[in-house]
Amino acid sequence: MSKLLVRPEGKTGRVIHVSPQSAGWTYVGFDVHKLLPGQSVSAETGTREVCLVFIACKGRVETGAASLGELGERQSPFEGKPWSVYIPAGTNYKVTATTDLELAVCSAPAEHMARPARIIAPDDLDNETRGKGTNTRYVTNILPETEPADSLLVVEVITPAGNSSSYPPHKHDRDNYPDETLLEETYYHRLKPSQGFAFQRVYTDDRSLDEAMAVEDGNVTLVPKGYHPVATCHGYDLY
Repeated sequence: MSKLLVRPEGKTGRVIHVSPQSAGWTYVGFDVHKLLPGQSVSAETGTREVCLVFIACKGRVETGAASLGELGERQSPFEGKPWSVYIPAGTNYKVTATTDLELAVCSAPAEHMARPARIIAPDDLDNETRGKGTNTRYVTNILPETEPADSLLVVEVITPAGNSSSYPPHKHDRDNYPDETLLEETYYHRLKPSQGFAFQRVYTDDRSLDEAMAVEDGNVTLVPKGYHPVATCHGYDLY
């Protein structure tokens, strides 16, 4: 199995765990929790900022001494925009599922409590269409570079069946703004219908890194550097 492919472990609880240590890089963390009603996940952010993304269904959120109420709405990542929550470094949070809940926890280094926690509602999010023809995909910007955060960037992309994404191939491994920025990326893959598969290749110009992966529903791919195009098969939409 490719060292860049992370498969889920179990069906409930924390099913995906990516940390800088496990990925062998410096900044980005990414977890997925699948919770039954009444189950919860809680943590202290420490030196990292967090973006909670309600991939599917609902949960009640508490952060610090405040209750943010019940959030979430869609039943799958293919049904509209998500509810999300930004949580700064140095803050505790708890999410309790009120239905079956699929929750993503995105994290990266940040200054201690540099900004307040905030709800990111679906109506706050921009949609854009990128590409054309079989390169068309639909992007929802949850935490783009124009919104307050220290280092996190969070987006959702729907790639229609038979189309490609992250294409033409591009990379983010040099700090040379505006031509290129230095990023570590995780791709959390969901497929509709779920029995399908897609392909992602991660490679550098000199091919010192060159991994081609068949990705299934619930897999994560790691992009530490290099180009990283994705293609989905006929009949299967890709998130």
